[in-house]
Amino acid sequence: MVLTEKALDEILSYLENSIGNLAKEAFGNLELAGGFQGAEEFLQSQFDIRLENLLVAKKSSIHHLESGMKNKVIQKKQTIFENIAKQYKN
Repeated sequence: MVLTEKALDEILSYLENSIGNLAKEAFGNLELAGGFQGAEEFLQSQFDIRLENLLVAKKSSIHHLESGMKNKVIQKKQTIFENIAKQYKN
């Protein structure tokens, strides 16, 4: 199935909120191995897993996205994690 831009935007918006909430929990409990870096790696892994699960639910996959859509996902992921780093790294 071809995913629409609107559907991808909805998925990315959901992921931004979901990962933001997960970051609050992760950094509120930095008992995770590896401190900040360990928490960030965990969050990035969760982003990838959740993205793929949401795409599969729409009968798609990251591998089926057009290159422009893949670029949009990459840019959004970078923005999310830049914001997380600014908010929690200090």
